[in-house]
Amino acid sequence: MHVVDHSKGQPAEAESRNVLVESARIARGKITNLAKLTTVDHDAVIFPGGFGAAKNLSTFAVDGKDCKVNKEVERVLKDFHKAGKPIGLCCISPVLAAKVLSGAEVTVGHEEEEGGKWPYAGTAGAIKELGGKHCVKEVTEAHVDTKNKVVTTPAFMCETELHNIFDGIGAMVKNVLKLTGK
Repeated sequence: MHVVDHSKGQPAEAESRNVLVESARIARGKITNLAKLTTVDHDAVIFPGGFGAAKNLSTFAVDGKDCKVNKEVERVLKDFHKAGKPIGLCCISPVLAAKVLSGAEVTVGHEEEEGGKWPYAGTAGAIKELGGKHCVKEVTEAHVDTKNKVVTTPAFMCETELHNIFDGIGAMVKNVLKLTGK
């Protein structure tokens, strides 16, 4: 959507970046276009969160409950769901499942800000408006929707120490792997 200068906390002026190039930079290696992802080649899929999920994988950052999901993201979510393969989502990305997989149970943490500990608590209401079911969880926990094989965790939706976020993401990954049955 736009490039953010994190040193200033605002959009960078007159700068653009390619999502695939940025993905390779962050992953520190070879990446593949999402259009090539199939359920045949993979046992599960995990979507990270952050502004990339809210601004590039969807229009949630701008449109909230009226958001659109990138066509390839929507295809991947539906394909993995139809194949009965686990889907993991963290931080803000559970809104993708709420939008695409009607009735999916997800978490983005708590439903009240609690003095700033959960600054994005309003997202829980948007999940409900999108047709999802929000389940309150701590940042160190993951919610497992066994019916839909969707595993979610709040991650950076909570203002807390990084080790707590690490533990929650670890719980999500562990549960996704468990659901693969391997």
